[in-house]
Amino acid sequence: MKGTQGTLRNKLLYGGAGGGLVCFAIFGLLPGSFLGGVMGLNIAGSILGYPVAAGIAARVIVTLSMLTGIMASGLVFTVGGAVAGWLIGAAADAAAGGITEHAASADAIK
Repeated sequence: MKGTQGTLRNKLLYGGAGGGLVCFAIFGLLPGSFLGGVMGLNIAGSILGYPVAAGIAARVIVTLSMLTGIMASGLVFTVGGAVAGWLIGAAADAAAGGITEHAASADAIK
């Protein structure tokens, strides 16, 4: 990208990613932990048998599943916010006349 073209897109991309992180901290951390923990209990029960004893193996499986749930939730919120910010920035660039530069250069090539 030359000059100032795309700077609004980039600013809104980073703003959207930051907003996604804030939304993750407010809305996604606890549900991600809960869903990952439930998955971990189901996996531990399938591997070690029901009822799940409070052994080291079961705790490790549940912990890793909780971390996976938290990471997946964080990824969804952060990437979703970044994509939303980028799309809004691209629309704002187009509305501000960013596409006319490309159209003029395409006409010059012809």
